Amino acid sequence: MNHSTRPLDEYVEAEVQRLLTEDAGLGEQGITVARREHTLILCGEVESRQRCEEIVRAVTERFPDIDLRVDIGITRAAAPTEAEELL
Repeated sequence: MNHSTRPLDEYVEAEVQRLLTEDAGLGEQGITVARREHTLILCGEVESRQRCEEIVRAVTERFPDIDLRVDIGITRAAAPTEAEELL
């Protein structure tokens, strides 16, 4: 996304993880943060696309100078519409 001007090290990685877990608006413990060379990767699953967008927005607003890759999946949060058939 952005070209990094701040060194991407374990401190930045820890700051992003702390933002995700401790920010009152996020409180997201299901996302992991990993570094790959000059890129920070967010991995995990959330309940909606909106939630994913909130997470990405919070990280990019707080850390605008880092390259960010988002590998966050969307889990099905609604109840199943069909009965499960057990064999």
